[in-house]
Amino acid sequence: MGVESPQSDAELLQAVREGNAAAYGLLYERHAAAARALAKQFVRRVEVEDVVAESFTKILDLVGRGGGPESGFRTYLLTVVRRTVHDRSRFESGEMTTGEIGEYDPGVPFVDPSLVGLEKSLVARAFLSLPERWRAVLWHTEVERCRPAEVAPLLGLSVNGVAALAYRAREGLRQAYLQIHLGSPPRHDCRPVLGKMGAYVRDGLTRRDAKDVDEHVSGCEECHGVLLELTDVNRGLRVMVGPLIVGPVFGGYAAALAKSAVVGGGAGGLLRVFGRLRRAPRHQQAAMAGGVAVTMAVAAGILLVSDGKAIRRPAAAAPVAGSPASVRPVPVPPQSEEPARVPPPPVRSKPPAQARLRATIDALGSLVRARPGIVGMRLRNYGEAASEKLTAFVYLPAGVALIPPARRDRHDAAGTVDGWSCRPAVRGARCARAPLAAGQGTALFLRVRVSGEAQEGAAPSVRIDAGSLRVKAQAEQGVRLSGAPARFATDGRVAVRAIGNSLLSCPEDREGCLEARRRQRGQRDNDLWSMTVLDRDNDPGTHASSGAELTLPKGGKVVWAGLYWSASTAEAGPIKLRPPGRREYVTVEPADVAVRDLPLGPVYQAYADVSELVAASRRHGTWWAADAPLEEGVSRHAGWSLVLIVTDPAEPYSQAVVLDAATVVGGAAGRVHLPLGGLRPAASPARVELVTWEGDADLQGDKVSLGSGALAPAGGDRDAANVFDESSSGAAEMTFGVDVDTISAELGVDPGLTIATDKDVVLFGAAALSVRARS
Repeated sequence: MGVESPQSDAELLQAVREGNAAAYGLLYERHAAAARALAKQFVRRVEVEDVVAESFTKILDLVGRGGGPESGFRTYLLTVVRRTVHDRSRFESGEMTTGEIGEYDPGVPFVDPSLVGLEKSLVARAFLSLPERWRAVLWHTEVERCRPAEVAPLLGLSVNGVAALAYRAREGLRQAYLQIHLGSPPRHDCRPVLGKMGAYVRDGLTRRDAKDVDEHVSGCEECHGVLLELTDVNRGLRVMVGPLIVGPVFGGYAAALAKSAVVGGGAGGLLRVFGRLRRAPRHQQAAMAGGVAVTMAVAAGILLVSDGKAIRRPAAAAPVAGSPASVRPVPVPPQSEEPARVPPPPVRSKPPAQARLRATIDALGSLVRARPGIVGMRLRNYGEAASEKLTAFVYLPAGVALIPPARRDRHDAAGTVDGWSCRPAVRGARCARAPLAAGQGTALFLRVRVSGEAQEGAAPSVRIDAGSLRVKAQAEQGVRLSGAPARFATDGRVAVRAIGNSLLSCPEDREGCLEARRRQRGQRDNDLWSMTVLDRDNDPGTHASSGAELTLPKGGKVVWAGLYWSASTAEAGPIKLRPPGRREYVTVEPADVAVRDLPLGPVYQAYADVSELVAASRRHGTWWAADAPLEEGVSRHAGWSLVLIVTDPAEPYSQAVVLDAATVVGGAAGRVHLPLGGLRPAASPARVELVTWEGDADLQGDKVSLGSGALAPAGGDRDAANVFDESSSGAAEMTFGVDVDTISAELGVDPGLTIATDKDVVLFGAAALSVRARS
């Protein structure tokens, strides 16, 4: 028998034009929930169904007259909903007459008065230049974040077909973005680089050409901004195109849509629509004069022919298994769907050049109750003139406060960069900076502390004033009950590294200990030994010591370094650290201590910033740590890890962030998911350095994922089903109770670190990630 597949939105719209009334019932069933989700953001609950009814009826009238959408039904419907709400408001206030209401065919997106100018942004213009089918797949998959299986019926494709079309559409968006950018005269030396940028983000350039792009981008802020836009088109779609179509309530719409459930089928749902339409005020009925007859006729037709089931089309007879035809080919859009070239603007008197600012604000990692964190604001001038002096008002939710700088006689908060000067304000911070040149970008990072009573979900926002110009931005994510806050973040040609070792081991004089230390066989588990101090530095002044080898990339320099140490005791304290080539130890006091309970008792994790010490030391060699507070005995652990962000001239532009949480995983919390907010992955390769305490090599079931399945570490047993096997980068032997693992993976579009264990109980300490800033 042949397999039936649902008709696409485009086919249903064509069926409606040909007189098939039941087809509109399925369109209503598919998209009414989205219309309600948006209407709820603008009107009272009792008015929602009236707005939905009026919007669907307007589109039905348009389609019946040969107009309306061709394939992108959802975005067309959302635009009509916004116009309907806007027109109803104007009519009720007396600003609009009945005769004006009839002109409701949305040939272009409806731009909310508060978002005027958004449609002129490069990303929005590039999106609007694409074929309707490409816009539809990008809207559903990237803006609304629907799964391919949910999108497939709307486009009449298989799940793989949706993925293939979305890939082509993203590439088309990048090309359209570049064409528009090249339409404005760039600097002479930028033009050849911009021409290669599309191939660069696809890794399609030769090594020599890629190096040329790297070198140019490193010194050109404008091209650096273009590169970031191209490599994270998903974020650009949500930040720019989402509000363009839906309005300033996009965040509320997305949340409501995710929670909504479609109720009622084609005929029943439309009967309620038209019943409400007949009961609507006369001015609303008059608004649709000329289309009511068609509307009611189609509604009557639905009553006669619709049985509430989805309209389906028969597919070709099932092919013989194993034949070439048994593999369904990925549908290829016709040639007409290639990204449209943007024509040059008509010759006219040139208006005065103006600045155009766009801002984003995000928490890096997570804002977690009772923890410090980082809020980052990015601003770019997309206009043709420099801005006036910038003043940024960063509004922090109740319970989130700016951490004052170390020197209280200064106003610049810790973490600010690029000429910003900040001082605390009533609701957050007030920051100032010199004017921003055309085409330039700037960033502001604020260190904050979140109280234990901060409201869950409350998010930071920012308002930026530049003379008469004002822009606003709101973070997508707010305060969380758990997660991994950022300790440090940066971007550039950077990478992450980590080394570590244990300060406890099995007794050398016990049978089987040497084999276990060499990871050869036997009792490779600190639960099976009475652990004793390990002292390897040949220094009579220490009683517990271990070393680990560090090698930095060629030409690399230390950007940031943090020292973490942990032991099975509640009493934390200082640790000694000795750089390569030095004879004397440096005592490092903890700047932050977290104490957690494991099944066998309390454990601590301590942290200190050692950036200056590491930056002034040799790039290669053995680092030694000694004499951290610890206890000997069965099932005890004690160890340390040095975590770094370093420059690497051989790496492409990347983002790097260090997160720490001291989170117990296992037992009642067998699976912990830590959001990785503020990153721009675009499905890019990522490197993760993961620091974990109290893992057991003989207990299987430890898994780590970044959203792409279980990942195997680069060291130890390299077992994806037993990641925490007591192995550490930089150490050759068994590191009992200590894991410093390097993991490589691809970070997804909604990044998060998942750690799971079904037998063991571990303490996740820290994670350092570097993510390529290109796909």
